[in-house]
Amino acid sequence: MLRKARISDVRTIHRLINISSGKGEMLSRSLMDIYGNLRDFFVYIDEEKNAIIGICAMSIIWENLAEIRSLYVDESRRKEGIGRKLVEACVSEAITLDLFRIFTLTYQVDFFSRLGFKIVDRATLSEKVWSDCFRCAKYPDYCDEVAMDLEL
Repeated sequence: MLRKARISDVRTIHRLINISSGKGEMLSRSLMDIYGNLRDFFVYIDEEKNAIIGICAMSIIWENLAEIRSLYVDESRRKEGIGRKLVEACVSEAITLDLFRIFTLTYQVDFFSRLGFKIVDRATLSEKVWSDCFRCAKYPDYCDEVAMDLEL
């Protein structure tokens, strides 16, 4: 089951982000950051286990730009379409908000390509540099994530 995140989900979202961050798949996030941006998150629930097994956020960067971030699906449940459903929920929300360009910085190029995202020059994402990238240990010289975007 896919739904918007709730306050009771914050610690689980934080734990999943830390799992992924520990593997170098995404940036870590503080609890304060997750609480402050909770409305950005969707969660995917395994109803049988009543457990969150996937998360994804859509963050507004500027008047014409949003970012897909913090996408994580439990390793035992990958390849089931859960990641696709999470990203599609974020894209749908972006369209509802009249945002028609959405991007991601990712290591999962094939996954996002299948969803219609195209590789773009990172320089086209200038607003992004000032919102998150400057806090990353890999900024500016060592970033190995691929910038991709989708025109909606």
